[in-house]
Amino acid sequence: MPNDLFNTPEHEMFRSTVRKFVETELAPRSREFDEMGRIDKSIYKKMGDLGLLGLRYDPKWGGAGLDYSFTTILFEELGAWGNAGVTMGISVHSDMATPSLHDFGSDELRARFLVPAIKGEMVSAIAVTEPGAGSDVSGIKTRAVRDGDEWVINGSKMYITNAATADWLCVLVVTDPGSGYGGFSQIIVPTDTPGFRYELLDKIGNWSSDTGALYFDDVRVPFANTIGDPGRGFQQQMMQFQDERLVACITALAGSQRLWEITRDYAKERILFGKPLSKMQVSQFKFVEMQIQLEAARELTYACVRRRIQGEDATREISMAKVLAGRTIRYVADECMQLHGGYGYMKESTAGRAFVDARLMSIGGGSDETMIHYLAKMLGF
Repeated sequence: MPNDLFNTPEHEMFRSTVRKFVETELAPRSREFDEMGRIDKSIYKKMGDLGLLGLRYDPKWGGAGLDYSFTTILFEELGAWGNAGVTMGISVHSDMATPSLHDFGSDELRARFLVPAIKGEMVSAIAVTEPGAGSDVSGIKTRAVRDGDEWVINGSKMYITNAATADWLCVLVVTDPGSGYGGFSQIIVPTDTPGFRYELLDKIGNWSSDTGALYFDDVRVPFANTIGDPGRGFQQQMMQFQDERLVACITALAGSQRLWEITRDYAKERILFGKPLSKMQVSQFKFVEMQIQLEAARELTYACVRRRIQGEDATREISMAKVLAGRTIRYVADECMQLHGGYGYMKESTAGRAFVDARLMSIGGGSDETMIHYLAKMLGF
């Protein structure tokens, strides 16, 4: 790891805290969470008690006020242990559903929803994707119409993480259909609001995260639940996506590095044709090629972290990192499964889990094609 990012005793102490939490609270319950199809909500409370939620947020609202290097350490340690579903649920709550609320929300909204989220007393989710609008956010149809001091929301969302666990949602809706990108707003919707319901979906991977479809049928919430100014929701969501994508890169690459190490150790023990698999040139070449790609993707991701710490716009670099990280972890997961042989195809194996989990990286949070489309524009095409 680069010394300029994680070079203080505070960093090492923080990493030890997170690692201990993973080893004592998460790893022993991994299979339980898989079978539940979600994370026990007590995990969020325990993380809140340790100050692991809201790391970069203002201490006024219960945050730690730390720079992005600590967020990087948190998700490297969460990503390395191998249950991507658990890490996804946590990251959605801590770094995907709450940034807009922290950065643009009113003090009243922060007190009601952000403070308990940072404490782990409430769980949050981000609701953007719809059945007919995924990476093209501008195509969403869910509508909020103002009625006096309330919004009345109708529509649906799809593939939403923490669908069954969330206590509140950060929902992107259309509030002024004729205003283009200025016609969207972000609104907080408590999940106990009448007219709201969810339906869980069955995924091929990330088994410990609850993913579902959300339905809004004349859901009424106060107009004051608007995050920031009405009509600024699209721009705020685009900024929030940068947190989502960078966290995804950090998590995925840490998990892939750990998978590489597990597979290397397996190859040293696996005897094939009278010698360890690791002594075969074809295997050695695979490990080297994987490590080259992991190093390249990780360094690009760290470059994004540096820009975030310095307060610079990293949209271009994060978009590139997400594409590269997604392709890298898919490649590593596939090669590691191959090196594990038949056991790698078992659901219980680390390699098998990684194989099905890795595929989502190039789809969720903006597909590879969408990132490349954005990048082409940034490069002048």
